[in-house]
Amino acid sequence: MLTETSLSIWGWGSLGIVLSLITFGPFVIFYLAFYILCFVGGGFVVTLLFGKTNSEKYLEQCEHSFLPPTSTGIPKCLEEMKREARTIKIDRRLTGANIIDEPLQQVIQFSLRDYVQYWYYTLSDDESFLLEIRQALQNALIQFATRSKEIDWQPYFTTRIVDDFGTHLRVFRKAQQKITEKDDQVKGTAEDLVDTFFEVEVEMEKDVCRDLVCTSPKDEEGFLRDLCEVLLYLLLPPGDFQNKIMRYFVREILARGILLPLINQLSDPDYINQYIIWMIRDSNCNYEAFMNIIKLSDNIGELEAVRDKAAEELQYLRSLDTAGDDINTIKNQINSLLFVKKVCDSRIQRLQSGKEINTVKLAANFGKLCTVPLDSILVDNVALQFFMDYMQQTGGQAHLFFWMTVEGYRVTAQQQLEALSGRQKDGKHQTNQTKGLLRAAAVGIYEQYLSEKASPRVTVDDYLVAKLADTLNHEDPTPEIFDDIQRKVYELMLRDERFYPSFRQNALYVRMLAELDMLKDPSFRGSDDGDGESFNGSPTGSINLSLDDLSNVSSDDSVQLHAYISDTGVCNDHGKTYALYAITVHRRSLNSEEMWKTYRRYSDFHDFHMRITEQFENLSSILKLPGKKTFNNMDRDFLEKRKKDLNAYLQLLLTPEMMKASPALAHYVYDFLENKAYSKGKGDFARKMDTFVNPLRNSMRNVSNAVKSLPDSLAEGMTKMSDNMGKMSERLGQDIRQSFFKVPPLIPKTDSDPEHCRVSAQLDDTVDDNIPLRVMLLLMDEVFDLKERNQWLRRNIKNLLQQLIRATYGDTINRKIVDHVDWMTSPEQVADLVKRFRDAFWPNGILAETVPCRDKAIRMRTRVAGKTKLLSIMPDELKHIIGAETTRKGILRVFEMFQHNQLNRRMVYVFLEGFLETLFPQYKFRELFNRLHSRSKQMQKYKQKLQTTQAPSLQKR
Repeated sequence: MLTETSLSIWGWGSLGIVLSLITFGPFVIFYLAFYILCFVGGGFVVTLLFGKTNSEKYLEQCEHSFLPPTSTGIPKCLEEMKREARTIKIDRRLTGANIIDEPLQQVIQFSLRDYVQYWYYTLSDDESFLLEIRQALQNALIQFATRSKEIDWQPYFTTRIVDDFGTHLRVFRKAQQKITEKDDQVKGTAEDLVDTFFEVEVEMEKDVCRDLVCTSPKDEEGFLRDLCEVLLYLLLPPGDFQNKIMRYFVREILARGILLPLINQLSDPDYINQYIIWMIRDSNCNYEAFMNIIKLSDNIGELEAVRDKAAEELQYLRSLDTAGDDINTIKNQINSLLFVKKVCDSRIQRLQSGKEINTVKLAANFGKLCTVPLDSILVDNVALQFFMDYMQQTGGQAHLFFWMTVEGYRVTAQQQLEALSGRQKDGKHQTNQTKGLLRAAAVGIYEQYLSEKASPRVTVDDYLVAKLADTLNHEDPTPEIFDDIQRKVYELMLRDERFYPSFRQNALYVRMLAELDMLKDPSFRGSDDGDGESFNGSPTGSINLSLDDLSNVSSDDSVQLHAYISDTGVCNDHGKTYALYAITVHRRSLNSEEMWKTYRRYSDFHDFHMRITEQFENLSSILKLPGKKTFNNMDRDFLEKRKKDLNAYLQLLLTPEMMKASPALAHYVYDFLENKAYSKGKGDFARKMDTFVNPLRNSMRNVSNAVKSLPDSLAEGMTKMSDNMGKMSERLGQDIRQSFFKVPPLIPKTDSDPEHCRVSAQLDDTVDDNIPLRVMLLLMDEVFDLKERNQWLRRNIKNLLQQLIRATYGDTINRKIVDHVDWMTSPEQVADLVKRFRDAFWPNGILAETVPCRDKAIRMRTRVAGKTKLLSIMPDELKHIIGAETTRKGILRVFEMFQHNQLNRRMVYVFLEGFLETLFPQYKFRELFNRLHSRSKQMQKYKQKLQTTQAPSLQKR
């Protein structure tokens, strides 16, 4: 049935289509579609016109029916507002100090003029809105000034800022270590360092991370807006704060007009580099520091910038048309620039080729190292710590501990016996008590190191031990009672292949040389491909031998060295006049002859003489340096006489008999005559402070915890020390064993690990050290990474600083710090800061234009200049305390920390947060900042990591 119906429908439909095509033609489909479209369109137009007309009529009826007339209301309201307008009186007093209020009023005026008035006057001529904003700003400043006067700023400037800076530096150091540990072969990029930095920050801070604020401009603007709104809530009257329009205007002015540009400037690495150079502008850059920076630089941009500038200067000097004496000066300048350019090219080539650039590793592989005698190691703070570490590795620490304990015993015994003899002259008799204490100390040393029960036991001849035991039983102890055994222990350490000979082949020995600044930096010489390596720091390449080679020269009769002063002159440097001596050096051998010139001042001769007479006591009676004398106007006769005396000094020094009598003297002579800037040893100040620095030339209190038990002076008598002297040697041995070396952690790092907390968490409140000592120790710990060194070195540094501060200032140092903080917060200094801010943003009353970004090459050269300046101002005394390599690494680590914009922003925000927490202690700003930083991605990862690590422990419970 259905099939028949469908066939009929298709049949009739087909018939209709065929008839239509026959009747109307083939275009019938188009005609039909056109007719339908016209019908629909006409109906839509008619409906639209009809609806529009009726809607207008209805709306007109509604308007006249329900709404009252308003033709006179608005004009009348405006008229009433104008009639009731009153003048707002602005009180120009802000802080109560006129010298501060005047520049502050100018800052407010300039801010309104440049950020509000220029667009507001295009909308309205009414002044009341501008006056209201000005009044709101002044109210905020008045509240701010009132709060500042009520706060004691001393803890903030002496503790909080130091803690924040030290913690920031610690996070940076640990981030660098993490980058290094990830892959030693691939150098991490700046982005990797920034990411790792904030990972370490959240691990240390636990509840806050500032990565979004420091890396995202959008989040930073939002943070500043929120912070400014909170400050306005605290500083503005309630009525002004409820006015949203005015509040938003003031907020934007503070956030985007003042705070954000200021933070941008303070966090700009180039600005910080320029500021560093300006801060130490009185210090001259020396050649040695500049070349060290070039040789240590791992930034190709810095090296290329210096090389291009050197090439530019070379081109300029070669274009000069000069004659006479000037031509020699220009030739010297050209040679120096060529050497700088060569060093830069060599360094760039090495960095691009991926070859080893670590000086210590390269020197270890190179094989030619200078020899430092064992007796010099044992009396040098820096060298001794490396020898200690090596002796611990080889199991020979007992021998070294014994040697040092005996040395300390001898010094203390001599002091006590001298004090005893002085008291006997005064009629005071304490002979038995003193000898009993010394006997107890000597017996303690014997029991700990030489007896059968000693563990570990010092291995020496049995007859010497028996002789010592018999002496202790039947005779009074003397300072020299251990000398025979100590001498044997010294010979054992010197000759046994396990100890000193093997130490010279160990990597610790190379690191020791680097710390003593006796390791020459590698540079390229000879071949173009850079395969020729030498430890050469001289621009002329005159002396290409290592110190070992030079020492061998002195023993070779076929090599002769002759030096004499060929010329003298008077130089003027920044108003200081001094004589300069040109030394001509001839070196003759069987196959070659070399000659070079070097230039030295009298102070260089004096330092050299002091150095060699300290090392070789027999020379002090033979060599006599002409006395130092100051002349306002150095005449020619005086210079000629001094030249004659110094020539006689050089001739006596270079005699073959003198060299053979003291073979190690060749090290010092060749270093002095080498064609390079002379590196002075200890200055006068360092020599005066040797009793503080060197534990082996000081009393027992510098090598043990007995420092708190011994008297401050020998004149105080034996009373104070009698209670503890009996156990002195036992405490000394235990202290040496426990504190000389770092103990490796036995458990994983936890929240209580000092390396995973803020620096201030390590302050010991039970110690009565004053503020400057704590500050100096905190800074030195973090800047120079002293926690990585053994505790013996850190203790010596602490003793040095403690005695130095007390000897220099006594108890007045705290008062000096308080006075300095008061001076920093005085009205005069605050007014000066406001004026500097005003002049920086509005020089001559005009809004400063955006500073154009300086050329990359200029910024790179500024970096090199900044590092050179910092390295130049480091005193030699500091290098002698903690080591030259450690000093360089610490200074360059601090400088490198400032070369990252995001990290600088983090430090600025940390200082700002600390400032606000100090200014408003009654409000919970710490919780507020934690909430503002809660959207940190690193914080979220850290919480997820904590949940993952805590889940297994909870399941076990």
